[in-house]
Amino acid sequence: MDSVIQALVDRGGGLVTREDVLRCRPRSTLESACRSGRLLRLLPGVYVDAALVDNPQSTSPPTQPTAPPLARVTPALARRAALAYVDGRGALSHLTALDVWGLRRQPPGEPLHIDVPIASGLRDRPHLLVHHRRCFAPQPPHVLVRNGAPVTRLDRSLVVAWPLLPAVDRAGTVIRAVNDRLTTPERIVAALEGVPRLTDRAALRGLLDRLAAGCRSPLEIWGHDRVFTGPGMPAFRRQTRVRLGDRVVYLDLYAEAEQVNIELDGATTHGNPREREIDLRRDALLATRGILVVRFTHRRLLHHPDDVRRETLAILATRRQAPMIS
Repeated sequence: MDSVIQALVDRGGGLVTREDVLRCRPRSTLESACRSGRLLRLLPGVYVDAALVDNPQSTSPPTQPTAPPLARVTPALARRAALAYVDGRGALSHLTALDVWGLRRQPPGEPLHIDVPIASGLRDRPHLLVHHRRCFAPQPPHVLVRNGAPVTRLDRSLVVAWPLLPAVDRAGTVIRAVNDRLTTPERIVAALEGVPRLTDRAALRGLLDRLAAGCRSPLEIWGHDRVFTGPGMPAFRRQTRVRLGDRVVYLDLYAEAEQVNIELDGATTHGNPREREIDLRRDALLATRGILVVRFTHRRLLHHPDDVRRETLAILATRRQAPMIS
């Protein structure tokens, strides 16, 4: 391959644009590099060093040779190629944005997504979906830079990706974004208001309502919906912050008047004896504050919700009758 083009490719980390080549070499030189198999066109005006196509690190399992070239390079290289194609007029969005935000890795074969202004003139390409947005500009507040790439805001990305996510991934992705403090339920609700025709909108709004109420896991949402609300149940405070000496803990469900803390242990909780010991020490410290800790296992909550509800009501009634420790 021409030494100048090779230098451009190396400087671009394996990518080069037609515009960059034509600044210093005639079109025939670029065409010759493509005919010789040294360069491969990924997108209009965007070329890649052919040695990087079907790289063993690109996907697992490897893609089929008939897959679009953009699907046959590493995800990072494919994202850079998509951004080179839009040439500053767009930002990674939808499922691709969630990948950049570190919330869900896009599997092989799933196309890239990018947002552009409605009048950009850009269109879909194999393995690349171009979304045209009104009143969109690839700059703040619509776009942030994360890991060196322009990406749509997380609240917006979660909303528009919701109907595209596999059902099994939907709630967990949103919950993780909130738990990792990357966004808040309130910000996602605000973004949802801007997408009134979203598919399965009601399901997302229901999840956000439960997250706003303090639920922080699918198990807590299950308990909120089927066990710990309704007649006789107090208005539990969720994820209540309590300082114990130099340590801060968060209570899953806290009945303040009765000073009862309900802890919902997940399916894998206490598989480690050390973790179990930490929880026992935590419960003992809370007891010195007059707070009774009651733990329900994942299995009991899912398979015997009526029993859990009856026991919770009985414990609360007993605590109401007993003098509280101040």
